[in-house]
Amino acid sequence: MNINKIKFRHFAILLTLIVIIGCKNFSIEKVDQKSPNILLVLADDQSWLHTGASGNKVIKTPAFDRITEEGVLFTNAFSACPSCTPSRTAILSGQEIWRTEEAGLLMGAIPKDLKLFTHILDDNSFHVGYTGKGWAPGNWDYLGLEKEPLIKEYNSRLEKEIAYGIDKRNYTANFKDFLNDRPKNSPFFFWFGSTEPHREYQFGVGEKEAGININDIKVPDFWPDNEIIRNDIADYYYEIMWYDTHLAGMIYELEQAGELENTIVIVTSDNGMPFPRAKVNLYDWGTHMPLAIRWGEKVKGGRKVDDLVSLTDLAPTILEAIGLQIPKEMTGKSLLSILTSEKEGIVEPSRDRVFTALERHTYCRPEGGTYPARAIRTHDYLYIRNFEPERWPTGGPDFISSNKTAHGDVDACPTKAFLIENENIFPEYYELNFGKRSGEELYDVHNDPGQINNLAYNPEYAEIKEVISKQLMDYLKETNDPRIEGNDPWQNYVYHQTGGFGSTYNKSLPAHERERAKLRPSDHPMNKLNNK
Repeated sequence: MNINKIKFRHFAILLTLIVIIGCKNFSIEKVDQKSPNILLVLADDQSWLHTGASGNKVIKTPAFDRITEEGVLFTNAFSACPSCTPSRTAILSGQEIWRTEEAGLLMGAIPKDLKLFTHILDDNSFHVGYTGKGWAPGNWDYLGLEKEPLIKEYNSRLEKEIAYGIDKRNYTANFKDFLNDRPKNSPFFFWFGSTEPHREYQFGVGEKEAGININDIKVPDFWPDNEIIRNDIADYYYEIMWYDTHLAGMIYELEQAGELENTIVIVTSDNGMPFPRAKVNLYDWGTHMPLAIRWGEKVKGGRKVDDLVSLTDLAPTILEAIGLQIPKEMTGKSLLSILTSEKEGIVEPSRDRVFTALERHTYCRPEGGTYPARAIRTHDYLYIRNFEPERWPTGGPDFISSNKTAHGDVDACPTKAFLIENENIFPEYYELNFGKRSGEELYDVHNDPGQINNLAYNPEYAEIKEVISKQLMDYLKETNDPRIEGNDPWQNYVYHQTGGFGSTYNKSLPAHERERAKLRPSDHPMNKLNNK
């Protein structure tokens, strides 16, 4: 692709705009007109460190940073699963993925009786809709679910091409259409599901078009530090910065409509960055999420909260804030008491652990085999239990998956290609990113932020492992995880493969554009590396 064709001026204008703009129940018949609106913003594959508010000096995210300045930044928020579809299921249902049956898998389906908070809002006279990526990828109505998880799609507005890999939908314009469709006095819930920074990226766009100095980028300890990987990270940053401009646009639209102060704005991500040992991994780089929440004068701004929270907590938080009953099935706990307090740091000491899980991501093992794992994260340690350690966590080097590459649970990218091509030069990095793992893993998250040094079999940590592993197993039993009983229903669930990138949620694009989205441009450096 000719990079000179990039219309980056639009990107720059939007960045400039950001700088400028800087409990009782109620029924369908008795909707409180003063009920808060909800704007839930979900990045696609963004780890927690990659915002300005987190202290990252390279990336520019003024809209996210504004939400933290006028609201609360949660420094220890975790996704329930480091995979798109199950993570979104957990957010919508307020439950751990092992309780959601087929919805706990990528390319899964939603059980008919699974309660989603968006359906509860729709049943209580909320105007509900979404733009971008909703609950996806998967087949939501395969099991008889009667209405879309996010009710109504707003994806008709498109914009000119910015860079290869940037979604053509004009998220902000679609949000404005949603607001214009709102019935008079109706409260609303809107889901902005950005498809950024999901791959693919235009190689070099971060440095050449966004002006990112790749020498300022800090490379995680589990990858070698070189120009290829720094450029890959810069391109990932570019997509986050792009999505942030649309967050700014939506804030502006709320201000223009006079609704910002009565809207709970929640900004987070579904799972970690699309790189080896991040996305589809229970290490922090796969599950530790950015999370900021703003609610006008209801929430004292500029606070940082260090409590361990899960994205399963969002559903009960929204329902309690509105005044609706929280279903007993929800394992998440409302954050409302934290939001409405004026405290910082540790606000509720009982929030001292969160739980994460993984079953099947892509179809990259024989007969659709999963990689079952569960984890507990405390303030000091991460403990992971791998139930089938003889399996390849990435799918392995030999089994060619649906995305036509080995190690199919790792997104195709320059970083992956470099590690595979240079296995003999960097065997330790190759092993960290693609090798098999032991049944138990234990990491000191303060002294080992990259979670490289497994302490699970170190006698000095035997007592700590015993305590923390028991906490995990007790929770799995309490919440009825089939794995505890030795059962594996996931193996037999249908894998609803729906084609290449964009085919499940770019349906507003013309057919030829959807086909183009499945292909990698001929000049992309990944072609040469993957086809060797």
